[in-house]
Amino acid sequence: MRRTLVAGNWKMNASRAQTETLLSGIRDAGDLPCDVAVFPPYPYLSQAVEAAGATVSVGAQNCADQTSGAYTGEVACDMLSDIGASMVIIGHSERRTLYGETDDVVLRKTRLAIDCGLTAVVCVGETLEQRKSGNAEAVVKTQLSLLLSELSDTDWQSVVIAYEPVWAIGTGETATPEQAQAVHAHIRALLAARNESLAASTRLLYGGSVKAANAAELFSQQDIDGGHVGGASLDVAEFLGICRA
Repeated sequence: MRRTLVAGNWKMNASRAQTETLLSGIRDAGDLPCDVAVFPPYPYLSQAVEAAGATVSVGAQNCADQTSGAYTGEVACDMLSDIGASMVIIGHSERRTLYGETDDVVLRKTRLAIDCGLTAVVCVGETLEQRKSGNAEAVVKTQLSLLLSELSDTDWQSVVIAYEPVWAIGTGETATPEQAQAVHAHIRALLAARNESLAASTRLLYGGSVKAANAAELFSQQDIDGGHVGGASLDVAEFLGICRA
C-alpha cells in the first residue's frame, strides 16, 4: 500500500522563529496518519532538520543541475544530503515559468538528487489555457516523458510525482476531486505502460490550494496519495488538519 504523504512547501517564507513554531507544532501533534515533509527556504534547512526530529522529513525547494564548481548562488544535492535533508522539490511550475527550467533540466536535477540519496518530488501540471484547450493530459505526458524513458526502475523508487495545475496554485482555485483524479489516473497509466509495479508503488500528490476543508475529498480519490501544500503549510493548525484528513 502507498502511504499518504503530506508535503509542505514554504516557498520564500519563514524566519528562525517561524521555523521553530511550525516544526514544534507538527512534532508535538503526536502520531499522524500519514508521512509528513516540509520544504523550508535554504537558510532554515539545518534548523528544520534539527527541529523536525525523526517524525518529519525535511527537503529543499530546489537544487543545482551541477555537482560543484563556479555556480554562484547554487546549492548542490550532496550539500543537501550533507546537512540531513532527505528530499528535494524539482520542476515546480514557478521554477519552470519564472526561471526557464526545461524538462532536460528537470531530468538532470532528478538524476543528481537520486544519486545523492534524496527523494525527488517532481512537479508537473498544465496552465489554464492548456486545460481549456483540452491539452492537460498531453502536457503532463510531455513533462514526464524524459523521466519515463531515462530513469531506471531503481531510480523510480526515489521519485514522487506532484501534479499541480498551474491555474490552481496560490489562486484559491482548486481542481475538483474528479478533475484531479482524472489526471492522477492518467499519470498512473503512463507509469503502468512502463512497469506495472512502478505504477503501483509510486506516490502521486495533488497540489493546488489544498486546505483542511478539501483535503479529505481529494485524498479519498483512488490515485491521489497525498498533498503538496503551499500557503496552508505555514499555518500549523491548517497543516495538521490536512494531515489528519
